[in-house]
Amino acid sequence: MTGAFDGLVAAVTGGASGIGLATAKAFADAGATAVVLDLNAGDVPAPLHGITADVRDRASLVAAMAEIERRFGGLDVLVNNAGVSAIGTVEDQGDEDWARVLDINVTGMARATAAALPLLRASENAAIVNLCSIAALNGLPQRALYSATKGAVMALTYAMATDHVREGVRVNAVSPGTVFTPFVEKFLTQFDDPVAERGALDARQATGRMVSPEEVAGAILYLASPLSRSTTGTVLEVDGGVTHVRVRPQS
Repeated sequence: MTGAFDGLVAAVTGGASGIGLATAKAFADAGATAVVLDLNAGDVPAPLHGITADVRDRASLVAAMAEIERRFGGLDVLVNNAGVSAIGTVEDQGDEDWARVLDINVTGMARATAAALPLLRASENAAIVNLCSIAALNGLPQRALYSATKGAVMALTYAMATDHVREGVRVNAVSPGTVFTPFVEKFLTQFDDPVAERGALDARQATGRMVSPEEVAGAILYLASPLSRSTTGTVLEVDGGVTHVRVRPQS
């Protein structure tokens, strides 16, 4: 998709690592001015542009959008990637856990979008891509709180797409399966046999392996691309077949 985003400005929340970093790099490779909005924005490599922002703080997001407008003249694409995981059943997590994760994964997405909309409305290629998850539609073990937030993200995506379609702002989401990120790599170290546990995560996908951050980034760029102007209100699964593909066990 080299050159597809020439002259466009794309901002990625939570873009300093994992899927967010892969996405920001992909935008830059495709010709965009790629802006990382993150608590650790000072750590991002060139040619990415880092601006410190916290999705839990509306004022910091408004200030970040003002900085984008001042430095780059506007905004064309917002990727709502910032989020945190939560492991456990409804018995395992208390009210503080629920408040924190919902605040980051759902309300944080709404805050970032609200701050970006004045700039996006002025763009001829305004696109928002939200990070959902297969957990929105599939019952995964030990993911009650996380799944609840991603179900909300899916509903929020459809609602935002409806609210802003006549303003020329497209809203879509990607729904990844298990992605091999630094978080997952660290998560595996808590098991007695990390190699076996990784094998189990790989096997959950019909393709036999976890999804890569770069594959998710490719789907995000497709949805944000000027070539996808008739695509809005869509949740694109990048899940190695988890949601719909049922294969027989290998003999």
